[in-house]
Amino acid sequence: MAAVTAGMVKELRELTGAGMMDCKKALAETDGDMDKAVEFLREKGLAAASKKAGRIAAEGVVTTVVSEDGKSGAIVEVNSETDFVAKNAQFQGYVADVVAQVLASDAKDMDAFMAESWNSDSSLTVAQALSAQISVIGENMNIRRFEKITTDGVVVDYIHGGGRIGVLIEAGAEVVNDAVKEALKNVAMQIAALNPKYVKRDEISQEFIDHETEILKVQAKNENPDKPDSILDKMIVGRLNKELKEFCLVDQAYVKDGDLTVGKYLEQVSKEVGGKVEVRKFVRFETGEGLEKKEENFAEEVAKQMQ
Repeated sequence: MAAVTAGMVKELRELTGAGMMDCKKALAETDGDMDKAVEFLREKGLAAASKKAGRIAAEGVVTTVVSEDGKSGAIVEVNSETDFVAKNAQFQGYVADVVAQVLASDAKDMDAFMAESWNSDSSLTVAQALSAQISVIGENMNIRRFEKITTDGVVVDYIHGGGRIGVLIEAGAEVVNDAVKEALKNVAMQIAALNPKYVKRDEISQEFIDHETEILKVQAKNENPDKPDSILDKMIVGRLNKELKEFCLVDQAYVKDGDLTVGKYLEQVSKEVGGKVEVRKFVRFETGEGLEKKEENFAEEVAKQMQ
């Protein structure tokens, strides 16, 4: 029996769009024969989308859901090839099913998630259900990423621009009422707009700070070649602090009141509701970030499909 290598699994994934474990099993069942493995996956309904798997799916939506008790929440990005399909009711209904699946799931990574039984039809896996949707909709689609938060505090979500950006916030809250949820929704809007990288300063690694300091040092030296190092060092400290304020949520100027930072705003809310409210964690997904978008003439694409 031929040994199944990681390279063979990777190649089969690229050919079919099927999950890693399904590809590994297909290669084992077919003695490493790539063509037979593709047929095996097609027969199992896992490669129905194989012809579309090479197309770039960089449009799509981010969707969130929070449980009724506010103790857990999920966020998912599902991509399509075109914005037209991303706005389609069937696609959006499917994405709502995916995020509900994430909320109910204990999967820690995408492969485990894709191998799960699909909640809307237990005869299918999540991967098979995706493949079926691709066949019906007629475009390559991809469940790109997901995250689930479970807490003893409260989870609040926010969707911006019809699914272009999604935010989940986990907060510690001694009091949970409408005023607290509204305040956290305001902070989620801040995260969507200003894209901080951290909640607070102590989350930033020394390695990152050292790296930024070196960059700022070279910048300052280039801009002020005649100034002594003692002056440049003070300039660097000032610039680094300004940069870190932009990176850290609680240090950012609060968009609804520039006289406050987000941290001061939450302190104000805590006093008003009679209990401490603090952001512990946030997740921000922006549709298609980091993905290469394929530029195509839409009229030509329609003409091709009609032929």
